[in-house]
This record gives sequence, structure tokens and C-alpha cells, in this order.
Amino acid sequence: MAKEFRKRNGTAMPAEIVLIGGASVLENYGFREATYDVDAIIQASSAMKEAINAVGDAMGLPANWLNTDFIKTASYTPKLLEHSVYYRTFSNIMTVRTVRDEYLIAMKLMSGRKYKYDLSDVIGILMEHEKSGNPITMAQIDTAMHKLYGGWDAVPPESRPFIENVLAERDFEAQYVRIRNEEQGNKEILVDFDKNYPGQLKGEKIDSILKSARARRQHEEQDRDSQ
Repeated sequence: MAKEFRKRNGTAMPAEIVLIGGASVLENYGFREATYDVDAIIQASSAMKEAINAVGDAMGLPANWLNTDFIKTASYTPKLLEHSVYYRTFSNIMTVRTVRDEYLIAMKLMSGRKYKYDLSDVIGILMEHEKSGNPITMAQIDTAMHKLYGGWDAVPPESRPFIENVLAERDFEAQYVRIRNEEQGNKEILVDFDKNYPGQLKGEKIDSILKSARARRQHEEQDRDSQ
């Protein structure tokens, strides 16, 4: 992509891409195998869009394979730029940075989606840091949350108890498997809901839909057990 950008842009105006979300997890950690798209903060000339499209066409990728949709969400803050870290420079024209460690955890907690991999990613990051002998503490996460979002007030109310419980339990590998399975199950519930009620799946309804579906499944399981 850097080569495509350089062909269209020349060398006078370099580009910077900050990888966030799943793409940053893939670059910095080993517990995930894939991401559906690449979320990024892009600072570049208009030639970057042409380069992104050229690479997508050449590799058979979806039109939105690299996108900046993230900046429209509550997880975005310009402060992510100053707390990102250098990764690599390609073709002397495109610098790539990533958000990682406690800052990526804070960002994931701010999003807190139970049907994607936000929460399992949090545990995976903690797990890898623990294995490397460089554990991330609650104090570090708290500092990152304050630097990015001014504290916990704007964060989903369940995010702080979640991370406190995860750190207290400590068995990150077991927690990762459990939460990842829950997220996958939640995703399946929402896919089925969207098939049955197309166009009705909206952000503010997702938690209540998942809660109702889980309660229904639990009731069905209890009925089967009692037979």
C-alpha cells in the first residue's frame, strides 16, 4: 500500500496510519488469528484513498477493508494519537503506529461490545503481558482511562467491574476461552435476530436483545433438564 501511495502521491507529503482495534491486536499480540477489517486513524493526502482501493482490488478485499469509521464512535479520542507507539515505516513514505497495552485495553473497555471481541481482547492482552513477565496493573489501566477519556464516567458502567473482576480472578487463559465463547454465542444470536427482524438491530437495543435471548435459552435448557 505504501508503494501504491508513493506512486500517486510522490514523496513530498508523507502519510501516517495509526492502527487500532483488531488490527493493533494482530500486530502486537499472538492470541488472535484474524480481523474482519482494519480500523485506523489516517493522516494522509487524498492519494491514500486511491492506494487503499488499488490494494483492495488487487487482493480481492472488501471495499471498506481499511477504514476510519472508528472516529465516529465513542471510543475515538484525538489523544489516541499521542499515546500510540511507532511500528514501522514503509517505502520511506508511510509511517505506521499502533495503540497497544493499557491504552488499547482502555479503548476496548470504552467500546465494551459483547458481540465482538472487545472483552476477550482485553483478557488476551492481559494474558500475554502476564506470560511475558510484564503484567498490566489496574493502576496502569486507570491512568490510561483518565488520559484518554478523562476517567470512568463516560465508560459503559459494566466495564470497570468487568476489568476489576478479571484482574482479581487472574486465570486469564480460562477467562479468555469463556468470554470468547460468550461473544461468539452473542454474535450468533444477533445474526439470527437480524434474519428474523431485518433492519431492527440497532445499537441501543442490542443489550436487551442479548439479555432476552440468553434468558430464553436458559429457560429452554432448564425445561430439557427437567424432562
